[in-house]
Amino acid sequence: MKKLFAAVFVCLLASTTLARADTASDLQAQMAAMQKQMADMQAQLEKLQAQQKAAAAAATPAPGVPPGSTPVMVAPGTNTTFLIHGEPIQIYGLLDLSLDDTTKGLQSYYPTSMDGPVGNVGWQPAISSQSYVGLRSARSLTNKFMPQYQLETQIDVSSTSGTVNTNSNNDNTVKGALTSRNSFIGEGNEFAGTFLIGKTDAPYKTSTARMNPFANMLGDYGVIMGNTGGDNRVEFGTRLDHALWWNSPNWGGFTLSLLTSPGQNRGIDDDLIAQGEAGCAGGNAPGSGALPPSCNDGSYGSAYSGSATYENHHFYLTTAYELHKMVNRTSDLPDLDPRDVADEDAFKVGTQWTFFPGTSIEGIYETMHRYVPAFLTDQNERTRTGFWFAGSQAIGSHDSFSLGWARANPTPGDPGQHNTPTLYPNAANPTLYGTPNPNNMANMYTAAFVHTVDSHLSFYFDYAQTLNHPYAHYDLGAGGRGLTTDCHDGTELAAFDPTANAGAGGVSYTGPHCYAGGDLRGFSSGIRLRF
Repeated sequence: MKKLFAAVFVCLLASTTLARADTASDLQAQMAAMQKQMADMQAQLEKLQAQQKAAAAAATPAPGVPPGSTPVMVAPGTNTTFLIHGEPIQIYGLLDLSLDDTTKGLQSYYPTSMDGPVGNVGWQPAISSQSYVGLRSARSLTNKFMPQYQLETQIDVSSTSGTVNTNSNNDNTVKGALTSRNSFIGEGNEFAGTFLIGKTDAPYKTSTARMNPFANMLGDYGVIMGNTGGDNRVEFGTRLDHALWWNSPNWGGFTLSLLTSPGQNRGIDDDLIAQGEAGCAGGNAPGSGALPPSCNDGSYGSAYSGSATYENHHFYLTTAYELHKMVNRTSDLPDLDPRDVADEDAFKVGTQWTFFPGTSIEGIYETMHRYVPAFLTDQNERTRTGFWFAGSQAIGSHDSFSLGWARANPTPGDPGQHNTPTLYPNAANPTLYGTPNPNNMANMYTAAFVHTVDSHLSFYFDYAQTLNHPYAHYDLGAGGRGLTTDCHDGTELAAFDPTANAGAGGVSYTGPHCYAGGDLRGFSSGIRLRF
């Protein structure tokens, strides 16, 4: 009411000035105009007061807080949305825990290496967590620019949060730390789209995410799609840090998404950790897997990613492209040849059809390239094509069944694994590096059954198999799985040892050993709780 009293005071003050007007008609006209302004002000004040009363009546106070004593309220609805000083903020998350049983599917002995894998490489049960929690703005876009933000982190429900330190992978990133997942702030509206800054799943990844009914399960399509070498890392299906991106409005079913991520790397060959980061770009820490202690196993500089999609009723079509500049893979060569630094890119096109409610099929074709000099073609395992087919069928109102098939086609070369012969320059072949035209095709097959109790709770059971040809070493679980099953055995990690004899070169142990050609298989049953 203070605003109303102030308005009346201003009007009274103005009326004393108007009394000096030359004619009565001018005075009457001005008074009528001011009365209309006062009426409009009163109407706006009454509307605002009515909105505040309605919000207070509809909201539920936080537990233990007397009604009307706090500006924090829980908004009605199925989502966990709070009103803080009238601003909607949503808390969301996923708790996903599963019991897995997987095998590496390796042979007991390999003539090519004259040995066999060490440790338990057969069936082994394990508990895996694929969980996260986040906080984000919950306002829908209008024709005015409105702030957008999100803070999201991984939740390690079944294990202790910390850095990764296994005999095949070391990473300084604490994935269970605050905002380890997609986190950003930006502005946007319904006409200009949204402009954001932070870190996020790249457009190349999100463009086909809807075509992956096995997301975060064993047999997630990230085992093959976007995975150039078959490791646990998915190079072209990942989150990009320190990024700027724009998501367009929906233009009659057509949308664009464009992202750039500056490298922030002071190394000439991107062999340093990028400024502000905990690990090497592309995953891992310097020296991971007993490699030389620098970022030389896939670290890259700047990255660019974009996608274009079109959706119309039951039809969805997308195409996407991503480029990584100056990717350092000098660890693929015994002499750390500095010429093994090159750009890598990927392109894909995907489509999805929904024939009627509950039935869908999807397919993706992908091509990836590493642009190395000609003399390194024989060790280039990063240039290849691949595809993905999947279908899902609803069974009643609560159940669904899905099938998937992914294929990684052969590459022009192979840098060699523990049990695969590798040829380097010699008198007979002075320009040969690696193995030309290796038989490194791989197929992955996945089947999953999901029972949905309601919009929050579901149970799933799935089976997946990655069948590698003799030179291939694709894993099982890459793409978002808490635990992965890969090609490495239990050989102790190689490390510098000053007590080792001269014949050992001051190094103890020889691990890790990656055995190509594995027939990886696994079963998984889990529970998902969304909020």
